[in-house]
Amino acid sequence: MEINTHKKKTVSADIEVLIVGAGLTGLTLACDLLRRGINFRIIDKSPEYFPGSRGKGLVPRSLEVFDDLGVIDELLPYGYFHPIIREYDGPNVLKDEDVHKGISNTPNTPYASPLWMPQFQIEHTLREQLAKGGKYVELATELTNIEQNENIVTATVQKEGQPQEINCLYLVASDGGRSFVRKFLQVGFWGETRETIRAFVGDVHTDALDHEHTHMWKKHPDGFLALTPFAKNDIFQFQAQVDPDFEAEPTLELFQQILNQRTGMDIKLYDPTWLSSFKVNIRMVDRSIIGRVFIAGDAAHVHSPTGGQGMNTGIQDAYNLGWKLGLVLQGTNSRLLQTYQEERLPVAAAVLKLSTQLLDKFKSAERSLPTDDNNERFQLRLNYRNSSLSKQATLLPLPLQAGDRAPDAPLQNSNGGPIRLFDLFRGPHFTILFTGDIPTDNLTQHKNIKLFRIAQHGGAQPGGADSFVDADGYFSSAYGVPQNLIYAVRPDGYIGFIGDDTLDLISYMDFLYRT
Repeated sequence: MEINTHKKKTVSADIEVLIVGAGLTGLTLACDLLRRGINFRIIDKSPEYFPGSRGKGLVPRSLEVFDDLGVIDELLPYGYFHPIIREYDGPNVLKDEDVHKGISNTPNTPYASPLWMPQFQIEHTLREQLAKGGKYVELATELTNIEQNENIVTATVQKEGQPQEINCLYLVASDGGRSFVRKFLQVGFWGETRETIRAFVGDVHTDALDHEHTHMWKKHPDGFLALTPFAKNDIFQFQAQVDPDFEAEPTLELFQQILNQRTGMDIKLYDPTWLSSFKVNIRMVDRSIIGRVFIAGDAAHVHSPTGGQGMNTGIQDAYNLGWKLGLVLQGTNSRLLQTYQEERLPVAAAVLKLSTQLLDKFKSAERSLPTDDNNERFQLRLNYRNSSLSKQATLLPLPLQAGDRAPDAPLQNSNGGPIRLFDLFRGPHFTILFTGDIPTDNLTQHKNIKLFRIAQHGGAQPGGADSFVDADGYFSSAYGVPQNLIYAVRPDGYIGFIGDDTLDLISYMDFLYRT
């Protein structure tokens, strides 16, 4: 299928960004663009919001994203940390286990373990955030055609039985693993389908199990079974491995039959809200930018569900793209957008490798997940050290490198009151942190930059609302404290620049803001 790239240049844009697909990736991007004042629309071909829990765990790095987007307090009551797995052999309880035992929050990592909650609740919270800003998902709006040139994208949608054209500067495809956009633009989607693995999944109710444990049967010869409760409601997520040649469609009666056979317990299921089946797909695109079109989330990469990596990687895609679209649409260096593919494709490949390793581990005799490298599974170790946007302009030995996640730290303001470093990061701006006295006049010319001086405890006390004290030494421990050290923290919470010379910093920022 050929793509018309010769649309007349006289066509003007109706909006700046069209987001296709209103799942978790699309909604995260929409919330980020909203706070940046970007004119966008978000559409979805479904006539109603998806009611199911395809994913059910936000890793610590995703929790930091939602902290920055200002919705963390709304999310936390609907999830729980440190789930207790109650393992059975038939009706007999074998053991209770906290799969995140020994993992605690620290001053530098305020969310150290995943939050278990259903995807539908996360999406509901993000839609509420959009509504506060007067933005809403346009349901029953299906994309049917894309045309683009070097200036504009024209998307044809079917809405209320009529075709409509939407002219936008950029289009973001977050329309899932069966992405229309990816297929229409003939983007390669390489990988494999594990035909030997098939599972049922769905959301059901039962009164026979408590909500304090995830109930799991791993020893039955027909395969794994689990019922995971959700907070603030009576729903359990049902998961069951079945024979790959078992072609029956998922029904409540079939779920009940599997449950009876594998547990030997009187557990009655009722009132399902979503029933489905899946085979494991392990795939990713060969490119995520096609002209003015960007591919994100499951449209760009699909994972084994083991380890909960897919949903969270889509959140990170949106978070990476949002600030870059925001800056470019304000008239800055358009080459910034090319770094979306540069930074995110290697991450997708690494996460695919990790989730596949977790799958293979879980398929082994003990059907368990490794716990020796949680920071990798929790995406706290994710970095962009090899990115063209990461500049290490000092030879000083430091705990961090340009491209690393910027840790949190408790500080004190000029009145001795407590404040977190994440409080300073929160928002759509770049954050410049410096530990000495540096000239900053040449930096204030750029939009959306905030500068903060961090003084050591016992050193010269800062003055003014933009100066803070590292009273407990957590900033020094995480960042290092040489005189006149400078950090530029990107809007997505990664360190773009580390140096000790203001001229190097100005050169770095000028590149980003070059028109």
